[in-house]
Amino acid sequence: MKRGKKPSYSDIIAEIKRGRDPEAVAGMARYGISPEGNYGICTPILFGLAKRAGKDHDLAQRLWASGIRDARIVAFKVDDPKLVTDEQMDRWVKDFSSWDICDGTCLHLFADAKPARKKAMQWSKSRSEFVKRAGYVMMAVLAVHDKKSGDETFKPFFALIVKGATDERNYVKKAVNWALRQLGKRSLELNREAVAVARKIQELDSKAARWIAADALRELTDEKVQERLRKKAAKG
Repeated sequence: MKRGKKPSYSDIIAEIKRGRDPEAVAGMARYGISPEGNYGICTPILFGLAKRAGKDHDLAQRLWASGIRDARIVAFKVDDPKLVTDEQMDRWVKDFSSWDICDGTCLHLFADAKPARKKAMQWSKSRSEFVKRAGYVMMAVLAVHDKKSGDETFKPFFALIVKGATDERNYVKKAVNWALRQLGKRSLELNREAVAVARKIQELDSKAARWIAADALRELTDEKVQERLRKKAAKG
């Protein structure tokens, strides 16, 4: 590919295949990243490919449809969240089979799409491990990146966090914990509610729930977190 040339679908796939790294694939597998369709290309290289390609919704659809894990990382970076629909989100989320694709797609694309809040609530009720994880990851990401919405907008998430807290599956419980902690670090008001929710979860007869509550309370009641939230509240 010529330097400076915008890479096409074929260029991106060819570059991924040329860079295949079986050792990296094996290493990723040890951290729960599926080896299926994985060429082991490191994220900075894939993000560099995406930057050269620029925003391109149609290219993103083709890359995602390839089934190649590395191409899907490029896809969620080049897609335009303004063009992402309900249908696309429901279609892509069914393809999640690793935490890295799940979290990356939610963080870099889905959280900025119009249906984000609705999908977070819908997916958190799913029986599928990675669809359910995606719902809670979306809650966590929205709590950090949605600067415009008021606290009331986020409060409906708490009831869903309580419901998800007894799911013993590792990728779900970690996402539930992440959502609770991020909501509780958004403001003093949400912190108070998150702490109360964590104490409620702590009483549930579930090993996952007790872990979620203990880990969340450790961070949410930390004096440094409390001081930061007090300063934020004082600034208005």
